[in-house]
Amino acid sequence: MNHLFTVTGMTCGHCEKAVTAAIVQLDPKATVVIDRGANKVQVQSEHSQASLAKAIVEEGYAVVT
Repeated sequence: MNHLFTVTGMTCGHCEKAVTAAIVQLDPKATVVIDRGANKVQVQSEHSQASLAKAIVEEGYAVVT
């Protein structure tokens, strides 16, 4: 499944890596594409949108719905 999130608080490459790591920790098979300038995170994963959003939030970033 393809999931698209609006994530605020990503200001640098480290932030992108942290968000990616949080998602991959939940789903090692996930594909993550981040457009930091647009605050968009696209995730290809079989996990639910809610569980992926929770992983991002627990990493310290806000998911806007």
